Amino acid sequence: MTALEERWRRVLAGKEEAERLAGRPRGSVCLVAVSKFHPASDIAALRGLGQLDFGENYMQEARAKQQELAALGIRWHAIGALQSNKAKDAAGRFHLLHTLGSESLARALARRLPDGAAQDVLIEVNIGEEPQKAGVVPADLPAFLERLLQEDLISEKETGLRLRGLMCLPPRCGEGEQARPWFARLRGIRDEMAQRFGMKLPELSMGMSGDYRQAIEEGATIIRVGTEIFGPRPIKPQQ
Repeated sequence: MTALEERWRRVLAGKEEAERLAGRPRGSVCLVAVSKFHPASDIAALRGLGQLDFGENYMQEARAKQQELAALGIRWHAIGALQSNKAKDAAGRFHLLHTLGSESLARALARRLPDGAAQDVLIEVNIGEEPQKAGVVPADLPAFLERLLQEDLISEKETGLRLRGLMCLPPRCGEGEQARPWFARLRGIRDEMAQRFGMKLPELSMGMSGDYRQAIEEGATIIRVGTEIFGPRPIKPQQ
């Protein structure tokens, strides 16, 4: 067994234990292996072991890997900040976009989607209201959702941008148990928005290498794990 496989299996075991402790079915949480800066060969190796979902932060890197690994049936997730001018590289090319945080990006994605196509998205919530982070602060979320709905930028239809839920990056407050209240808060916000707007918002993308167990116990349906699977992150390559 390679070190990569050993780390991946350890994370799977941790995920399944957290699912059990939360009284949730085994396999009910989607593990996204965050592969940014890691070689396509590592992704291919994990795909061969059964890992289906992989997350990338940067469009240029993601597109190159998508082309190289096109035959492997990977479900790609866009998990990094996305500028409106990169919408053409993202719309319709990912299983799920985790970081919708502005009306301008929603408009750009909607314009770039091929006719009859769909793109599932999550709204990124700046749960800790940190000025250096992207996303919609909780107090602004109802008005933000209202505007997207009024412009018909999101819907539950079969085509267009389909809002599936919320995503957050909590403050770096020590991870583990210290992250739990932020996860619980996002779950509460999701439930409130679903009831207020009469929408199904089944997905909560939250939890990373240091706190995915707590995230699962607080209702995460998607966790994003990089270092615990791939090892230390390589230096960002020069663009």
